[in-house]
Amino acid sequence: MTALEPRDADVPRLIEDVDAPAPAGPVLPEGILGRTYRALSIGIVSVVFLIAFEATAVGTAMPVAARELHGIPLYAFAFSAYFTTSLFAMVLSGQWADRRGPLAPLAAGISAFGAGLLLSGTAGSMWMFIAGRAVQGLGGGLVIVALYVVISRAYPEHLRPGILAAFAASWVIPSVVGPLAAGSVTEHLGWRWVFIGIPALIVFPLALALPEIRRMASGPADPAAPVEAYDRRRIVLALGISLGAGLLQYAGQERNWLSLLPAAAGAALLVPAVRGLLPPGTARAGRGLPAVVLLRGVAAGSFIAAESFVPLMLVTQRGLSPTLAGLSLAAGGGTWALGSYVQSRSRLEPHREPLMVGAMVLVALSIAAAPAVLITSVPVWTVAVAWAFGCFGMGVVIASTSVLLLKLSAPEEAGANSAALQISDGLSNVLLLAAGGAAFAALGGGTVDATETAASTSHPAAFAVVFFPMAAVALAGAWVAGRVRTHA
Repeated sequence: MTALEPRDADVPRLIEDVDAPAPAGPVLPEGILGRTYRALSIGIVSVVFLIAFEATAVGTAMPVAARELHGIPLYAFAFSAYFTTSLFAMVLSGQWADRRGPLAPLAAGISAFGAGLLLSGTAGSMWMFIAGRAVQGLGGGLVIVALYVVISRAYPEHLRPGILAAFAASWVIPSVVGPLAAGSVTEHLGWRWVFIGIPALIVFPLALALPEIRRMASGPADPAAPVEAYDRRRIVLALGISLGAGLLQYAGQERNWLSLLPAAAGAALLVPAVRGLLPPGTARAGRGLPAVVLLRGVAAGSFIAAESFVPLMLVTQRGLSPTLAGLSLAAGGGTWALGSYVQSRSRLEPHREPLMVGAMVLVALSIAAAPAVLITSVPVWTVAVAWAFGCFGMGVVIASTSVLLLKLSAPEEAGANSAALQISDGLSNVLLLAAGGAAFAALGGGTVDATETAASTSHPAAFAVVFFPMAAVALAGAWVAGRVRTHA
């Protein structure tokens, strides 16, 4: 799950009879599916649904694609190419949306996303496939930041938790249907149709959302103010953070003495870029916006890094098929959406900070409990239950950080701050995944080959050295969550 995150009046009111006569009493606030917001809400939620379906479906087809393109040695780059280009696109989208409005970057992002899928689906070589994934990453980075700016511009503050909860809910169906549908298409029609077929879903979100965004959220935040020039320094820093992240991923994959050189170069690029692109005080969890941005990274990075090893652990240690191992995490889509819905309740708004602290403790406990299945007497379904609770905590935290970021950002800063939030999210993913992967390999971790048969050489300690440190990182996030409010 990359990504997208994201999630105070008594909302969300999801269904409203707009044709009924006005009541005699006080008029209730309009919900996200009321007359004013219905088309916009359905359109942008459809965009998130598309991204969610792509994330779950393409991951299923990826091993077969790499095998047929003779690109197993380059398999990891199919993922890192998406990540590195999306980091740059996030910064570009933030500046673009703040200066010109979110319509153009959103339209360009969806188009690039579809073009990248088509490029990968028709690729004749692994490098062309990777190039398609890089184009997808550009589109994904443009889209996710532009969507946050749309929410900031078009929805009043009391409706934002509701629309962000709807974003989380849009992942439920893809998390269950995506792997099954992609597996069936791959088996009967071929992996290429998974990539080629998804762009057809782009037409509906474009047709529904773009006219409403043009009506409700187009143009700069203050049309009377002069349009500022693009901050070239931030764009250069964005290139640095993308290149630095790519070098660190490469070094983590190689794991030899020579890999220290690209690792050092990557760190030299990353440090100044991170300091320039994230709010001052982020590294020390400064109270308010810096803590919000840091918490997003801590939560997403620790959880996703651990989640990436759950299917592998179930396959190599408990003998599950890759499909069943992946489906063991399917219930998490529902509990994630539930957590996002819970945080949107107006009665909980005064208690958002302790709610987030408790949610991060829940995430840490779920990560620590997952490797219990390494003990053969522990039922396999234990990990599914633990992960469902962890996803509930993530639903609370991810949505709450999105709500707080928009609340703490002036309209003309929503794009830049949203980009910072997504950079924290994405960068922590790659850094903690690289660290976890290196530790896993160092202790004899096995792999699953392209034919989806497991190598049974993984040592249980290799999984423990991934899950327990990530649980400690998540527990540290509980302290960071206590600093998201601006009061002392």
